[in-house]
Amino acid sequence: MTTEAEQIAHFSKWSAKGYAVFNPNELAIESLPVIYGFNNGGSPGWYTGVLLAEDGASLGDHLCSHEGYMLSDLGILEGSRPDRHEEFQKHYPNGYKMDFVSYEDCAGHDGLNSAIKASEAILSELEKERT
Repeated sequence: MTTEAEQIAHFSKWSAKGYAVFNPNELAIESLPVIYGFNNGGSPGWYTGVLLAEDGASLGDHLCSHEGYMLSDLGILEGSRPDRHEEFQKHYPNGYKMDFVSYEDCAGHDGLNSAIKASEAILSELEKERT
């Protein structure tokens, strides 16, 4: 668990950063696929941040003590987690943009819910292949 002073320092460091975009071909930003980071719930001090590509591919997760840490821990913000962006670029080599959905907004977020449905379809196909 972090102290209040550590939280303030962390949020101050990242507060001016926008959401990361990888756009090597200089395409229209709105045409790029989205990688969603979202708070999948949990309990105080043990929240699960999840990364899900627009096409339904799971791209990672992270256990966080506070939803506010998820944006940097998941690589949502510019300059955060270059290691994660190496993997994102393998999945979407022609570009992507990041988005974050808070726990309270997950149920009503059309883009995230579409990605979840795509993920469920992938899992269903994998299950069919196993049987």
